[in-house]
Amino acid sequence: MKTRSVLAALALGLAITAGAASPSHAHRAWLLPSATILSGEDPWITADAAISNDLFYFEHHALPLDGLFVIAPDGSKGEAENQSKGRYRSTFDVHLTQQGTYRIGVESDFLTGRYKLNGETKRWRGTEERLKEIPAEATDVRITHAQRRLEFFATAGNPTETALKPTGKGLELAPVTHPNDLFAGEAASFVLLLDGKPAADLEVSVIPGGIRYRDQLNEVKVKTDGEGQFPVKWPEPGMYWISASAEAEPTTADGRARRASYAATLEVMAP
Repeated sequence: MKTRSVLAALALGLAITAGAASPSHAHRAWLLPSATILSGEDPWITADAAISNDLFYFEHHALPLDGLFVIAPDGSKGEAENQSKGRYRSTFDVHLTQQGTYRIGVESDFLTGRYKLNGETKRWRGTEERLKEIPAEATDVRITHAQRRLEFFATAGNPTETALKPTGKGLELAPVTHPNDLFAGEAASFVLLLDGKPAADLEVSVIPGGIRYRDQLNEVKVKTDGEGQFPVKWPEPGMYWISASAEAEPTTADGRARRASYAATLEVMAP
């Protein structure tokens, strides 16, 4: 991994269609940590989790914490403490008991279905094991495999890389520039992977927080190259939300479609 650098573009195709642009009125799911770079002998983070129109502002509803994960600097499973869900936001704490970089987020993996029964269109959501809930006499059955990953990164002391290792499942970020080494006015580089392989030609949306207090969304869109890599130059310090999604037409024997999405909150510091 190289910090504060942008690698040259390479060409390699990946047959997926994608779209990450969000209109200014769209609901967005996000996590907001109290800090991402910490020092001291006993560091803690409190994180908010919500779905809203305006980034990092509580006005729609809380994000459920099902699928919450904490990956410690040594790669072990960490703990999210004091979990709570309110009307507009969920919250949790993470005690950074190890020195190094943590990966913290919420992920989901489920199936959605649409079918017709007795002339009526029905919708379904569940797991592989619950597919039998769709009646055998249903027609026009369409199943979609949906995956979503929201996350942020936090470092106590010096940055490390073990927790940054991709899982190989769904759409995820493989940092080139360390995600806790971001500075205004400088370029950073990241790679998007789909099931561990480069996600080429994906559109990535980069939006600074504070939408509520300005007239313009200030969204920047970039595309991944053949190796799934994309650059971002941060115009100013603050919290940023980056997102992307990938959709694939049915390829399995039962005609399932595929939809994967990714979003991360990154903190950019003053130079």
